[in-house]
Amino acid sequence: MSPSPRRLLLLALALAAAAAFFGLGLHRHLTLDALKENREALARFVDANFVLAAAAYFGLYVLVAGLSLPGATIMTLAGGAVFDFASGLVLVSFASSIGATLACALSRFLLRDWVQARFGDRLRPINEGVAREGAFYLFSLRLIPAVPFFLLNLAMGLTPMRLSTYYWVSQLGMLPAGAVYVNAGAQLSRVASLSDIASPGLLASLALLGVFPLAVKKVMDRVRARRGV
Repeated sequence: MSPSPRRLLLLALALAAAAAFFGLGLHRHLTLDALKENREALARFVDANFVLAAAAYFGLYVLVAGLSLPGATIMTLAGGAVFDFASGLVLVSFASSIGATLACALSRFLLRDWVQARFGDRLRPINEGVAREGAFYLFSLRLIPAVPFFLLNLAMGLTPMRLSTYYWVSQLGMLPAGAVYVNAGAQLSRVASLSDIASPGLLASLALLGVFPLAVKKVMDRVRARRGV
């Protein structure tokens, strides 16, 4: 099955945007060292041009997340480093959710038909599971920072989950970890490496939080099954 002209055009645009990102050297600015070095200058710019700075930050975050480019974690830290906590969290929450949904949509539009045609029989149980309990699984996975952000976006694009569901579940599920990273950005001088934020204790706590809704649902399903509901 040959790709349609629309798919080829979208793929070309995505590749062009990614090439521009690397060609302009933006990836070199999305590092922890670069953020620390430029924090004061960026904070002054935000104070003097809040609306412009917020719009530029939001747009860049959506681009990075939507095209699965490196730097989403640094962008989240920057939200707390150069904006106040509340503003940073609002910007991060909506930009990351919109970017994640765009990445999911790109994966679906470019790859889903080919993958389903080639591996449809093998994926049928997964598709049925996602259609039945996808929101619970996605919410749980979003609460666990150890699950790669970009990989989950691409993988879920191959499933039948509605994009509207994907958006609101992602927004809720990513909020706790987003708050942790935005708060860390506000205390940037104490962060020597990204591992200082995602400590084993924090990851374990968020993992337990992620398992909780699934565990509750399983218990409820068993209770209903016993009652014959």
